Amino acid sequence: MVYKDIKNLHIGVYPPIGRVRVAAPQQLDDDQVRLAVIQRLPWIKRQQDQLRSAQRQSVREMVSGESHYVWGVRRRLKVIERPGRPHVEIDGERMLLYVPIGTSEERRRDLLDRWCREQLRQAIPAIIERWESKLGVSVPWWGIRRMKTKWGSCNRETRRLWFNSELAKKHPECLEYVVVHEMVHYLERGHGQRFAQLMDSFLPDWRSRRDGLNAAPLSDELWMGR
Repeated sequence: MVYKDIKNLHIGVYPPIGRVRVAAPQQLDDDQVRLAVIQRLPWIKRQQDQLRSAQRQSVREMVSGESHYVWGVRRRLKVIERPGRPHVEIDGERMLLYVPIGTSEERRRDLLDRWCREQLRQAIPAIIERWESKLGVSVPWWGIRRMKTKWGSCNRETRRLWFNSELAKKHPECLEYVVVHEMVHYLERGHGQRFAQLMDSFLPDWRSRRDGLNAAPLSDELWMGR
């Protein structure tokens, strides 16, 4: 639990095992925070159960025959060793990874991660542009990085947005939900009633998208503390 200069108490439940994090306004004492958490226990348990029951991928070894997800679609990896520039292609239900002979597992994983990031770089600008006009806000800067406990983040002071590189593996509707979620934080800092009302107004099905995102297969290597 942490005390912050915020207006509303926020309780978050994070993958992979449902760790609970509480951010509380500085004016609340320990007893008030404890009571608020107790009142939210049924919700916390539901979130933890959902995370623990989510399908989880084993660590990928980057060899032919493995399953990998792209935009929510499961694809079979085929590693093709040959001279030339390494790159990734989608061929029907297959993902083709072209690499020089003898390319290490770590290098193959890095190539796929770079490709996934590029998919996001191509997809995110159009979503941001569309929602800037709807929300009446402007996004001056955004970036992509691996995050172990969040799908996205918003710094209201710098107005910078970050998006989890794993989002390239999820359904496009999940990506749009995360982008809108973070942009709405320009209008409301916390996750209280006003935030929910804004989300309801702009993206009425945001809860189902959120649930779909959290129920999608999780990548084990993302949560290994690397």
